[in-house]
Amino acid sequence: MSLPDPAPSSPLTHFDAQGQAHMVDVSAKAETHRVARATGLIRMKPETFALVAGGQAKKGDVIAVARIAAIQGAKRTADLVPLCHPLPITRVAVEFELDAGRCEVHCTAQVETFGRTGVEMEALTAVQVGLLTVYDMLKAADRGMEMHGIRVLAKSGGKSGDWVA
Repeated sequence: MSLPDPAPSSPLTHFDAQGQAHMVDVSAKAETHRVARATGLIRMKPETFALVAGGQAKKGDVIAVARIAAIQGAKRTADLVPLCHPLPITRVAVEFELDAGRCEVHCTAQVETFGRTGVEMEALTAVQVGLLTVYDMLKAADRGMEMHGIRVLAKSGGKSGDWVA
């Protein structure tokens, strides 16, 4: 059986020369320390924000639960995103910041590994799962919450080097 040429004919590396989706072969890449940082926010009503800030949400400490969920999300990225490689993550750090003036909860995640491919997807997944957990814990009070600005802030390591938004 002959496999399709794995060399992409475009910069979209998850497609082979015939346009079929495939998992990128990273076996020839060097193992390097790789770091990615991502961010996002969830906006809510002032009354809902007060529940978070005051630690009075019915389901418990929203930020503590969201932090654990974000870490778990980073670790499970390859289970959720079909063409992601499972990675030996060496560190996940998640920060939440409350912005009372805008009634927003900001989430920033930094993920690290020593491997052959980057951790941008893991950082993005961590942020999104953290924010989804905030939504889940507060939806009884505010179904109109909105998530915004989920993006990679920076990445380092690998052949392409460093990148900063």
